[in-house]
Amino acid sequence: MKVVAVLRAHPRLAVALALVLAGLAVGRMALGGVTVEVAVPSHDVPIRVYGLGTIEAKVSSKIGFAVAGTLSELHADAGDLVARGQVLGRLDDAEQRAKVAAARAQYDKAMAQSTSARAIVAKTAANRAQKERVSQRRRSLVASGTVSEETFGDAHAAAISAGADAQAANADVALALATLADARAQLELNEVLLARHTLTAPYDGRISFRSRELGSVVAPGEGIFTLFDPETVWVLSYVDETLAGGVAVGQDAEVRLRSAPARRFAGRVVRIDIESDRTTEERKIYVACAECPQHLGEQAEVVIDTARVDGAILVPSTAIEGFDGRQGLAWVVENGRLARRSLSFGHRTLDGRLEVAGGLAEGARVVTRLVSGLAEGRSVRTHDASP
Repeated sequence: MKVVAVLRAHPRLAVALALVLAGLAVGRMALGGVTVEVAVPSHDVPIRVYGLGTIEAKVSSKIGFAVAGTLSELHADAGDLVARGQVLGRLDDAEQRAKVAAARAQYDKAMAQSTSARAIVAKTAANRAQKERVSQRRRSLVASGTVSEETFGDAHAAAISAGADAQAANADVALALATLADARAQLELNEVLLARHTLTAPYDGRISFRSRELGSVVAPGEGIFTLFDPETVWVLSYVDETLAGGVAVGQDAEVRLRSAPARRFAGRVVRIDIESDRTTEERKIYVACAECPQHLGEQAEVVIDTARVDGAILVPSTAIEGFDGRQGLAWVVENGRLARRSLSFGHRTLDGRLEVAGGLAEGARVVTRLVSGLAEGRSVRTHDASP
């Protein structure tokens, strides 16, 4: 209380005391009253990209009948392995079989008619030749006076008539052959339609889904089975455009599934779509995974190894201000004092750390954690962050 009274009595003394105390505070700051954490070079750092997607198959088909009908047989179900050409199901084909039988009868009839027509052609051709020979002989006998002109005229008329009969027979043959061709086409068409009442596997594969049961009436082209080739199973993952630039075909990847969270499946990037999704701003990355379970549609997480760097200075993104994807402001320690510097950054690690690529002076250290009391020119103590 006495000190307060003295200070009140001597205002100049109070001002001087305040200046001394402020100086002591500034002195403590200058002597490094703050300790900051700084980055140290990290060695053999894996640069990885994360993607989320689903298990799919490159070769996958919805297969069904090309004609309408009622399912009378089903020989496969979801999960079954099937071979190419294996019968998967049939439609009731009684009506179509009757049509095939009728078409075959028409074909047999047309075949018989064409055979008969060809026989008539042969007969009329022989008759024409015989009549022409008679006409020629009688023409020569007319000159010698042995045969009258009238007799020759009758023979010549008979030869002309025989020629007309031959032409008519040839026309009948052409008509019979056309009828036969039409009957053959009708028979083949009905046999094709009959074959379409049987559904077979177009390739070796596995059934992932069956949509219909016995007795169902199906429409042409309706998918009855979903078939996929197990050799083409891959993971379709979606990667943010800002991270996808370093992904390349052939890079190793790791796949994790929701059904087996403790397991890690080895994969490899086999395809990168050149067109990104305009809404989500993501790119499709396809990862082959030979050991992944064939559970199509299951959610999968993908981690792709895009690069490895050695001696990298990594800074958490939380320690960077105004980061625009390439540059940002960071606190650095230069000759024991704080400064704010614009740095450029390269790779980004999966845990959100950025690789310092440029702008850092020789011997300077980057602050990895923002704490209170940071100020330009302030003297600080440093300790190394965990690599």
